[in-house]
Amino acid sequence: MKQAFLPSRLLNLIFSCFLFGLIFLLTPDQTRADRDTNSYDGNIFALYAGNGALVPPSISLEAAIKEKRSILLAFYLDDSSASKRFAPLLSDLQGRWARDVEIIALTSDPYEVNPNAPVDSPNHYWSGSIPQILVLDANAKILYNGQGNMDEKEIETALALATGRPANQGSRSSKSFNEYNSEYGS
Repeated sequence: MKQAFLPSRLLNLIFSCFLFGLIFLLTPDQTRADRDTNSYDGNIFALYAGNGALVPPSISLEAAIKEKRSILLAFYLDDSSASKRFAPLLSDLQGRWARDVEIIALTSDPYEVNPNAPVDSPNHYWSGSIPQILVLDANAKILYNGQGNMDEKEIETALALATGRPANQGSRSSKSFNEYNSEYGS
């Protein structure tokens, strides 16, 4: 009786391991990042633009306005496919304009649309759409306000107006190093 019980237990163990392995192999891999989904993959700038230095911003909006700095203000969400496609554009702009402009990238979750908020509050500028880029001059005057699929040349023109520096100086600072850096916008 004991000998018949042992092979039965062994068969059950083998069958259980087989089922576990089958379930493991057939379960979709949820650890892969996907630019075209509204899933949370982590820091979109590090993952899709090769630039994790954009967040957190090095200066607050309030401080940049107080210091009369030109500002590129960007609103995004880490779990938005449109923001994921926008990340390389913002990273490229930072590479070319960071010496002349404060780049402030903010996740829009904590903000609400409130055009009556003080001008040093992100709520004053956020439209409720992501991604969104605003270019502000040293007096916090809006020179550009774009949402969704934005034209890089229009942003460059606004940055040139804000800084007094000519637009399109030199080539892009970041080369496309993977499939995600090859296009901008939504």
